[in-house]
Amino acid sequence: MKQQKVISTIEARMASTRLPGKSMALIVGKPALELLIERLQRAKEVEQIIVATTIQPEDDVIEELCHQLNISCYRGSSDDVLDRLVRAAESINGDIIAQITGDCIITCPEITDLAIQTFKTVNCDYLSNLMTQTYPQGVDIRVFRFKDVKEIADSLAINDQPCREHPYLYFEEHPEKYEIYQLLASPKHFRPEWRLDLDYEKDLQLLRKVFEDIYPNNPHFNLENLIEYLDNNPELQSINSGMIRKPLRP
Repeated sequence: MKQQKVISTIEARMASTRLPGKSMALIVGKPALELLIERLQRAKEVEQIIVATTIQPEDDVIEELCHQLNISCYRGSSDDVLDRLVRAAESINGDIIAQITGDCIITCPEITDLAIQTFKTVNCDYLSNLMTQTYPQGVDIRVFRFKDVKEIADSLAINDQPCREHPYLYFEEHPEKYEIYQLLASPKHFRPEWRLDLDYEKDLQLLRKVFEDIYPNNPHFNLENLIEYLDNNPELQSINSGMIRKPLRP
């Protein structure tokens, strides 16, 4: 049997209603997307990373950054993220997809590896650590097979706009069709109240503070390092308190 190729897709674009240009926002002198790629490259289970961006002119800078970093880049639809993800994965012959959104720059490679290893061993169709929030928000990972998400894109969710915008949504809303596994944080990693997404200006302020304090001395910081820092600086939660994730359906 052919060994299945594990890839990671990063959906990123410059257009954002809440924080335009966030993918290239500078944090410790580097674009946010570069920091995400840098962290994801340390995941041992990921064989190849591909950034899935759009064909809009403002996203030329994302393609240029990928070229500089020697990372694959696919450009597709602005609105149909599901199609963009599928075509990106197809372009590099991915079989198992670890999906990361571009606002999760705090992605932790050891959690990505754990998710992929678990997906391979528990015989599920879809794995997520977000359906029940136990990890800090922003340490997000979803894993599924290319063949399943392609089937969803081609037929099952073809006219459902929220499913086109959120490639994983069809899995979560149809547990009768797919074996779903929820990856829950261990007690030492249980911090669901921490918001570390990059979606608002206040999120950017917090993430700049986190990286400025940790990254220069420990650029390979892991989740335990991050939690230790956040536990020692609880006042930081007030920076982006009140910011909430956009609902998946209106």
